[in-house]
Amino acid sequence: MTEWFTSHAGLWDMLWQVLERGVADGRHPARLPGFATVSPEGWPEARTVVLRAADKEAGVVSVHTDLYSDKIASLRAHPQAALLVWDPQEALQIRLRCEVAIASGEAVRALWDRVPDHAQQSYGVTPAPGTVIPAALAYDKIPDPACFAVLTCRVVAIDAVHLGTTHRRVRFTRDGDWQAEWLSP
Repeated sequence: MTEWFTSHAGLWDMLWQVLERGVADGRHPARLPGFATVSPEGWPEARTVVLRAADKEAGVVSVHTDLYSDKIASLRAHPQAALLVWDPQEALQIRLRCEVAIASGEAVRALWDRVPDHAQQSYGVTPAPGTVIPAALAYDKIPDPACFAVLTCRVVAIDAVHLGTTHRRVRFTRDGDWQAEWLSP
């Protein structure tokens, strides 16, 4: 049997399996990818987010955020992001380059209604996320659906590296039907 990491198709299937496991399993390393943007001033910014959806057929992943977080201002200035996942069990690094759309309000109300009560606490911090406060706990968390936003990340390129006995690296681009090419690792 051929190992998954020896072909474009095998790597493609595995990287989406990893992303889908991150959505389904709160303990899987793909659940908490790094999410990088560029600030309105041009500075790189990276933070950890929670992966909420991964759709292989559409080539889309999504995360939730507070509408008043710094990443929203960054995405309004530059609507692109990169996500980074490392799966140590598979020895697989996945980097996604994405175009990001922001949805909030009535467009995401059905999703808000499915967010568990304890998780809704993350959307509606007063003062707004990133505001200077006089003490570490000088803020209130009052769930507010008006603060809930969904970031739909349309993947335009994926760079995957398998760090096995021999390293393999592949890049997939959305051109046509996901063109693949091997890269030097």
